Amino acid sequence: MTVWDRPEPPTRPVPLDRERIVAAAIALADEGGLEAVSLRKVAARLEAGPMRLYGYIATKEELFDLMVDEVQAEILPEEQPGDWREALRTLAQRTRRAALRHEWLADLLGGRPTLGPNGLAVTEATLAAVDGLADIDTVMRAAGTVGAYVTGAIRREIANLRAERTTGLSKHDWQRAHGPHVTRMLATGRFPALAKAVHEGTDVDAETSFMTGLDWVLDAVAAKLTRPPA
Repeated sequence: MTVWDRPEPPTRPVPLDRERIVAAAIALADEGGLEAVSLRKVAARLEAGPMRLYGYIATKEELFDLMVDEVQAEILPEEQPGDWREALRTLAQRTRRAALRHEWLADLLGGRPTLGPNGLAVTEATLAAVDGLADIDTVMRAAGTVGAYVTGAIRREIANLRAERTTGLSKHDWQRAHGPHVTRMLATGRFPALAKAVHEGTDVDAETSFMTGLDWVLDAVAAKLTRPPA
């Protein structure tokens, strides 16, 4: 029986329910990451005994599932765009924005699909966008390919943000600090392709990089999506 199928126990001295528990857990994670979340810490924030939470949530993994599902409600657009590319772009953009609001989400993206109502709704919206454009296996692989790009790009962006906070160096500060070493290495002539990228490449912001890569992935997916014969 999943956490969504299991009924909640009756309310006792301190008013408690899964909604309040999940909200407290998300607040803790937003403040300090997933390592700041435990049933004991959530109980303390709610001024409830830790053992009471086990009536609502059996494990920390269940709590994480509920947290992800709650945030996935932020990903769903109010209206589904009619064009499949715009629908997938919208879901990707909203996923990125949700992860930037809740950085811990990046650590839980990917892997097995979430089975909560919001997670299932996001999956439904993704598949519905490309439904009928090809056979079902192609459609599922198309959705999976876009999802893999979105997850990877978000994780890289969040990792860079965390590195900035940990080191106290912005991206450009880090580049300047390591510039002399990189210059010496490139001067050896052993890395000509990298030297060309460093000297001639254009630096773009994170959002532009994300959307450009997404459009390239969608271009590749479009080449595989052809309507089946009538």
